Amino acid sequence: MNLPWNAEDLTMDEQRFKGTVRLFPLPDLVMFPHVMQPLHVFEPRYVEMLNSALDSDGLIAMSMLAPGWESDYEGRPPLYPHACLGKVVTHQRQDDGHYNLLLLGLRRILIEHELPAEHLYREAKVTLLDDFYYSDNDDARAALQTELTEKFQDALPQGRPTSSNVEELLSAEIPLGVLTDLVSFALPLDLKTKCGLLGESDVDVRAQMLLEALREFDNSTPRKLRDGGYPPPFSTN
Repeated sequence: MNLPWNAEDLTMDEQRFKGTVRLFPLPDLVMFPHVMQPLHVFEPRYVEMLNSALDSDGLIAMSMLAPGWESDYEGRPPLYPHACLGKVVTHQRQDDGHYNLLLLGLRRILIEHELPAEHLYREAKVTLLDDFYYSDNDDARAALQTELTEKFQDALPQGRPTSSNVEELLSAEIPLGVLTDLVSFALPLDLKTKCGLLGESDVDVRAQMLLEALREFDNSTPRKLRDGGYPPPFSTN
C-alpha cells in the first residue's frame, strides 16, 4: 500500500526540541499518542498556527479547554495541564484557505507556562513526559493487557471494515502503553476521564483506569462506540 506520507518523517528529534509548542485548544477533543486524528482548521488564528507548523517542524500540541472556557473562547481561557504533542502527517488546503489535515499523536506533554502573545495563536513551554512501567508489576502485566484487549474488542462494532482493522491491530503484540492510548482515544468516556488518562504516565495505572471504566459500562454504553464508529470523524476548531 502506498501511503501519502513517509513513515520515517513521523518522528520528532528530541535533541532539537526546545520545549516550545504551538497550542491548539479545543473544548471537545482529547488527543492521545499513537493515534491519528482528522482535523478541519478554519479560524484565522489556527490557520496561522498551522502555516507556522508547516513551515518548520510540523508539530502542534492538542490541548483541552478547562471548564468555563465559553466566556473567553476568543481570548486565552484556562487549559488542562496535560496535552498531546502531534505532528502533521498530511494536509490539504481548500479554496477558502481552510485546511483538512491528519495529525499523529507523538508524546504526552505537561504545560509549564504560556508564553507572551506574539501571534494570533497561543504558545507554551512544556515538558515531554515518558511512559513508565514499575518492575514490581511485571508478572501481572500480561494478564492486564489480555483483559483490556478482550473488553475493548467486545465494545467494537462488528462487521465493519474499521472494526476488522482495529481487531487486526489488537491481535499484534503491541506494547501496553500503545494499547491504553488507543482504547482511551476510542472509548466514549467523559472528557474529564480522558484528561486524567492523558495525564497518567504510569502505564499499569492507566490500564487499570480503563478496565474500571469498561466494567462500569452497562449494556447501552458500548453502543455509543458502535454508533459513532472508529476512528472518530473530523474535529473542527
